[in-house]
Amino acid sequence: MAKVKTTFFCQNCGAQSPKWLGKCSSCGEWNTYVEEIVQKEDSGKGSWKPSSNTTKKANTPQKIQDVNYDLQPRWETKDAELDRVLGGGIVPGSLVLIGGEPGIGKSTLMLQIALTLRGKKVLYISGEESEAQIKMRADRMSAKNEDCYVLSETNTQQIFQQIEILNPDFLIIDSIQTLNSQYVESAAGSVSQVRECTAELMKFAKETGVPVFLIGHITKDGSIAGPKVLEHMVDTVLQFEGDRHLTYRILRTSKNRFGSTHELGIYEMRAEGLRPVANPSEILLTQREEVLNGVAIGAMMEGNRPLLIEIQSLVSPATYGTPQRSSTGHDAKRLNMLLAVLEKRGGMRLGQQDVFLNVAGGLRVDDPGLDLAVCASLISSYEDTPVSEQICFAGEVGLGGEIRAVSRIENRIAEAEKLGFKKIIVSKYAVKGLDLKKFKIVVVQVSKLEEMYQIIF
Repeated sequence: MAKVKTTFFCQNCGAQSPKWLGKCSSCGEWNTYVEEIVQKEDSGKGSWKPSSNTTKKANTPQKIQDVNYDLQPRWETKDAELDRVLGGGIVPGSLVLIGGEPGIGKSTLMLQIALTLRGKKVLYISGEESEAQIKMRADRMSAKNEDCYVLSETNTQQIFQQIEILNPDFLIIDSIQTLNSQYVESAAGSVSQVRECTAELMKFAKETGVPVFLIGHITKDGSIAGPKVLEHMVDTVLQFEGDRHLTYRILRTSKNRFGSTHELGIYEMRAEGLRPVANPSEILLTQREEVLNGVAIGAMMEGNRPLLIEIQSLVSPATYGTPQRSSTGHDAKRLNMLLAVLEKRGGMRLGQQDVFLNVAGGLRVDDPGLDLAVCASLISSYEDTPVSEQICFAGEVGLGGEIRAVSRIENRIAEAEKLGFKKIIVSKYAVKGLDLKKFKIVVVQVSKLEEMYQIIF
């Protein structure tokens, strides 16, 4: 019997060491090294091996100009939001990792894709639910797919045996932390198990051209659970975000080898599943019965997608000695900077005022183009005078009180016009060379905060 080989792995970053270390030399974390067995068995059965009827890619060198990727076009699903985030559809042979908080809807999204992907044989493998539980969830959805197969299994060797028998076109793993390989004798979810199982699935995806979607757990700080090498191995990393107590979910991409990482998809959670939201600006704008002070509409860009969102603020005299500064969905440091600009350049006395700022809809924003809307909202609440609901804003505010240009101003103006706004206030430096006659909306150009104040108040 061969001697059992063990080594130490960092549970935070996946670094390897022949002996135990108190502090990881790679990530700097303390007490993260755990001893794991890594001796592999000399068995002919196990990890993915292409069978005789599997077409294996040639391993001979080719000139880069001779490589033709048009032979493998993207698969377009019926989910326009997922297609946008992936860069135009599912790439054959890609390995996609999707992470998110418990209960956010990761399994629902993947099962929904499996049921709507017509013409493809789909295998949904779950290590967390039985076949009956998956069927109960599928019955709540309106979509049906006769070529969707489910399997409740955690052993990768058994999974690959079933894959060779079924020969699917699309594979979903729920979740990668529940799988275990007989080649590694550590517990499921450990660094070595996650790395080994992902490596076997990556080899399968690249050699067969079958796209594989992996559902991954996250840690309490929001990062993908397991070694960091997991995110390096896959082609695309998606993050499913949102408050599970609210109905809207946001699908972002933090890594994409086949498209942009600036795209965003928005879903609405319903009893029958997730509904893609084609026009998110409409759901991010609150339908109000009356015009309220402290509310302003800003035009922002989330990647290549224009969004109109509602900025709400409340400015009131400080009850206690130290004024509070609180922001939800917005950078607190940037809020403090804008308050200092309003006090220094605008003459507003905000030093003894409590300031609360909220981005409606549960979004987290970091676009500097919302500065003008934030300032308008703060001034509106401070002066106790509402901003017209027919006006929106797009501009960055500098430390001198100047209104700076923002990117993709044409897309922001077009989105505001589409939603029925009558007027949009922008920086005069942003519209140089832009034909404003093609827009029906009135584009007001300003260069300083004082000009914006005179226009809206």
